[in-house]
Amino acid sequence: MRFAHKSAKISVARTVICALLTLPLLAAQSQNASIPWQAPGEARTPDAPKQDTHGIVVANMDTSVKPGDDFYQYADGGWMKGIEIPPDRARISVFNSLADLSNKRTVGLIEEAAKANAPAGSNVNKIAGLYNSYMDEAAIEAKGVAPLRPHLDAIAAVHDKRELARTLGESLRSDVDALNNTNFHTDNLFGLWVAPGFNDSEHYTAYLLQGGLQLPDREYYLGDSDRMRDIRNKYRAHISNMLKLAGFTDADARAGRIFELEHAIAEKHISLADNEDVHKANNTWNQTEFATKAPGLDWAEYFRGAGLGKQASFIVWQPTAFTGESALVASTSLDTWKDWLAFHLIETYAGVLPKAFDDERFAFFGKTLSGTPEQRPRWQRGVDLVNGLLGDAVGQIYAKRYFPPEAKADVQAMVSNIIASFRKRIDALTWMDPKTKAEAQAKLTTLYVGIGYPETWHDYSAFEVNADDIFGNIWRGSLFEYQHDVARLDRPVDRQEWSMTPQTVNAVNLPLQNALNFPAAILQPPFFDPQAPAAANYGAIGAIIGHEISHTFDTEGSAFDSKGRVRNWWTATDLAHFEASTAKLAAQYDTYKPFPDISVNGKQTLGENIADVAGLSAAYDGYHASLAGKTAPTQDGFSGDQQFFIAFGQNYASKTREASLRQQVMTDPHSPAQFRAATVRNIDAWYQAFEVQAGEKLYLAPPDRVQIW
Repeated sequence: MRFAHKSAKISVARTVICALLTLPLLAAQSQNASIPWQAPGEARTPDAPKQDTHGIVVANMDTSVKPGDDFYQYADGGWMKGIEIPPDRARISVFNSLADLSNKRTVGLIEEAAKANAPAGSNVNKIAGLYNSYMDEAAIEAKGVAPLRPHLDAIAAVHDKRELARTLGESLRSDVDALNNTNFHTDNLFGLWVAPGFNDSEHYTAYLLQGGLQLPDREYYLGDSDRMRDIRNKYRAHISNMLKLAGFTDADARAGRIFELEHAIAEKHISLADNEDVHKANNTWNQTEFATKAPGLDWAEYFRGAGLGKQASFIVWQPTAFTGESALVASTSLDTWKDWLAFHLIETYAGVLPKAFDDERFAFFGKTLSGTPEQRPRWQRGVDLVNGLLGDAVGQIYAKRYFPPEAKADVQAMVSNIIASFRKRIDALTWMDPKTKAEAQAKLTTLYVGIGYPETWHDYSAFEVNADDIFGNIWRGSLFEYQHDVARLDRPVDRQEWSMTPQTVNAVNLPLQNALNFPAAILQPPFFDPQAPAAANYGAIGAIIGHEISHTFDTEGSAFDSKGRVRNWWTATDLAHFEASTAKLAAQYDTYKPFPDISVNGKQTLGENIADVAGLSAAYDGYHASLAGKTAPTQDGFSGDQQFFIAFGQNYASKTREASLRQQVMTDPHSPAQFRAATVRNIDAWYQAFEVQAGEKLYLAPPDRVQIW
């Protein structure tokens, strides 16, 4: 449950590794990026000009548009007119401007590490070795496909379904994260997530999720539009091309069979909207039950291969998918499964194979799927890799260098104000029973809010990095993270554990821990500026803080109690009122159409939309509390309330290529930027601030405005 949308097959969680090598992050730069706390010797770059204005950026607005007709255009029209999407990006936004700044800072830290001649085995030495091994393209070309060969030979040597089950088990990785980073995608047959248990939140448990697809979502295989059929045809050709590069014969026939298997898997998958219903996901299976509930796969051998032979039980997120995929193991030929395994291995490591592999993968996933003309520079992809495998090692240095104690204190004060506003809003609810209110208040009391960086850092001592072995580094890195997570099973939960690194431009709610993370990299302009008026800060970072607190009470968060357990703490009447209100919001978003032939899925995006509405409301209250009865100063003729809402709208300044936006609508729980900015139409104070009248396009009559918390 992150604040910003995630890019295709990319997550910032520690568990993500190989995908970081091959797909372009949907990141870009903005003319508004700045360096709020410049370290000694740190030069400003063209991507991070000095920001002279502290507060809303009036030049980014289009005041010729009525705010009541199109608030997104009103707040961001000037920015959109003056910006172009770079050829190596699928999207450009203010979030991405900070991601670029964070990447530039991170690569600077990495380059310092490379010059440090640090002791072998130290974090600094590993950072340098990992980055340098990725950047050594000559060595990668010289090795060719040799690093793949032992693994392809092992797949080729599988001679029956029992050995297939063990091989599939050996491929299991902790590469999914259902609630924290909303990452339901793995190209392995299944994915493991280790997190506090739904029913025992004091101990880590094993969650298993559906997988097996390379394309981002089941709809890419099942959709019947001309565009989807064209993508599928190009995907078949891509599979064949990758197999040919790896030296396989009969590549076209193999590609056809691989695609048909993935198509069959897609038919077994459940939708993203259904994935987000935690009540449907709470299915505990004892290990001995898998053989009868999902026959077809030799589960004992699978768990033995995965190193989970002694794990007594699992929470199976999508039972029907497990039953269906297991049956496919039995009904599909061994040779097809071996080809599927080989192709998925090649695809995963394409970014560290000879350039022909990397180019072919980008041609499909970058150009065809996301509409991105060019690859990002290799150094940027190298930063992604280091952040994915050694994120806390870099983050520890990053936080010390770029996040001063006074910034942390300022943000903590804002958090306190917004939590206090939530308390008042809960107390003021006329529809909620006192017992339900008490449980809601308890969630706020026990909420852990991490600001800037974690209290404890990830230990990488068991991760071996060799400066001349990028393939091995990634292989060992993915296995290290998996084994780290497996070792935590059944152990006590650390409720202050972070899900993001300090250099990540995002924020997250962790419902099973009842915790929030606000990394250092997002706590800077344009979201947070110590020199900006309170109106701008509360409208920008305050709305983000409110958004994450609100997740505690959205359609998912409301299912968890103050200890992170899945428990119904609502009265029947309260729950019915809540569900009616959220259904009304889902229906509102169902009407939004980024293109004539595609609509936002109100159910799929409901949790994030609730958090936007409730978070903005709470941030507004927190802002007014911060004024302590004083009148807010104006800026360029805009009142304090107007600045607050404009700052919120400017959070979403964004341009996206059509292919990428279509992919987001299908695969992301976040609504597109223009519709998130339109959240204001549910807030009474917005109407007063801009004198919005009936007849204007965004106007909603008071009974039609959705106000949940």
